[in-house]
Amino acid sequence: MKYQLIPLTKENQINKVLRQQKRSKTTIGLLFVSLWDDNCNQLIEKLERRNDPSDFAMPIYVIDSFTMPHFFVVFKTFKLPALVILEEDSIYKEDYLPVLIDQFHLKW
Repeated sequence: MKYQLIPLTKENQINKVLRQQKRSKTTIGLLFVSLWDDNCNQLIEKLERRNDPSDFAMPIYVIDSFTMPHFFVVFKTFKLPALVILEEDSIYKEDYLPVLIDQFHLKW
């Protein structure tokens, strides 16, 4: 899976992304993390090493629990790290770390 990590720091940024996705129906990912969690930090480090900023990579927006806790409730995310993939008409959520590692083809 080719992806491009894009960290978000403000709620208005994610609101803009969600409005744009709703109009364009493109596939995007929302990666919910906590920077105080070791597993989240390791996952981010490994993902940053394999980051592919090309035009064909799926954007994955990184959302921190400290700066945007409201969106964790909106997407019913209670375990971290969690990946929410928004497709044309569906939402896929995964919060089991071994599955996330497999999805991103990472070595732990």
